[in-house]
Amino acid sequence: MTRKYFGTDGVRGRANATLTADIALRVGMAAGLAFKRGEHRHRVVIGKDTRLSGYMIENALVAGFTSVGLDVLLLGPMPTPAVAMLTRSMRADLGVMISASHNPYADNGIKLFGPDGSKLSDDVERRIEALVDQDVSRQLASPSEIGRVKRLEGVHARYIEYAKGTLPRDQSFEGIRVVLDCAHGAAYRVAPAALWELGADVVAIGVDPDGTNINQKVGSTSPEALSAKVREVRADIGIALDGDADRVILVDEKGHIVDGDQLMAVVAESFKAQGRLTGGGIVATVMSNLGLERHLARHGIGLERTAVGDRYVLERMKAGGYNVGGEQSGHIILSDFSTTGDGLVAALQVLAVVARRQKPVSEVCHRFEPMPQILKNVRYGAVMPLDNEEVQKTIAEMESRLANSGRLLIRRSGTEPVIRVMGEGEDRDQVETAVDEVIEALQKVAI
Repeated sequence: MTRKYFGTDGVRGRANATLTADIALRVGMAAGLAFKRGEHRHRVVIGKDTRLSGYMIENALVAGFTSVGLDVLLLGPMPTPAVAMLTRSMRADLGVMISASHNPYADNGIKLFGPDGSKLSDDVERRIEALVDQDVSRQLASPSEIGRVKRLEGVHARYIEYAKGTLPRDQSFEGIRVVLDCAHGAAYRVAPAALWELGADVVAIGVDPDGTNINQKVGSTSPEALSAKVREVRADIGIALDGDADRVILVDEKGHIVDGDQLMAVVAESFKAQGRLTGGGIVATVMSNLGLERHLARHGIGLERTAVGDRYVLERMKAGGYNVGGEQSGHIILSDFSTTGDGLVAALQVLAVVARRQKPVSEVCHRFEPMPQILKNVRYGAVMPLDNEEVQKTIAEMESRLANSGRLLIRRSGTEPVIRVMGEGEDRDQVETAVDEVIEALQKVAI
């Protein structure tokens, strides 16, 4: 069944175009009805990032939830993992994050969390989606049962203490200079405060949101500003969060980027040394570098791969009893602490390793040499090129060519009409040739 509203990470679209106040209202009503169980007073917590459209979507959701009898607790700008955590700790029936993550400000989205703080399953999303376009007028609350709304104070401190609590009680980052880039996004208040309280010398950038500058030449998807600032102030480390702070990218003291694959290696090795690593390894996606897999194997740590998307990583982590997983892009899930990617918590775990080893970040965090990895995209129209026999034949030939020294991954994007072709292996020229052959075959039929 093709889904009309929900994509790979909730409902997302261009604000006031494909994601309107009307859609947000109906999503609120539908989600509220789907999560009403029993006779108790139901409650939903709502957080958001710093996009201008967040005000509009927040108010529309509030109208939807209260109209079906749910009380609403408003958190204001807060990281996605904070919303997931508060959903659990406040015994809410549902959590909502209004954000389009690392996208430009003109986009926005609605992410939903169940009572345990986890993202919703496909089945639950389908059930909500079925209600969105239905006439639910007969299920609206009576005038006396309409929900109430309250804006919560003190939630920033609550999340800061939670993040600090993931470290040993005596952990200190005194003497470490950190450049922190909050992408003008959801963590612009909490992340600098948490690091400062832990003793770090914090130089903060990307902490002046104006509603339209989120992710604009800052954050984990644009780390150039962070790299430059690290070199300028001679910092020990740079930390870049994205718009909703569920992912993180680091920069070493030389200004070199440390991606999610390297971070997972650091945390996995540290957890194993402490006897804390569960499941015998970690979970990553098909996009993680082959170099990571081989490096971990040399340390007796396994790696299981899933489809792209942190929700699939978490599902496999739960099924296999893993407590470390994530994506190359910087979504790092540490299930001992969180039910979703948490950029700040992941950064704190890595900083703890740096502080303990008392060595430069360039040495601590560059755990392996990545294999050459090439990614190219092909847009398509009405015809799905992957169904073409000649395309399938070319893919099989290229997979065979790379079989002993690399791999080829072809996947359809979940958010746009694009086919992504990724190749990696020991010989960069061989990988590039294989990717280009597949791209050429796709372009011939991409109408």
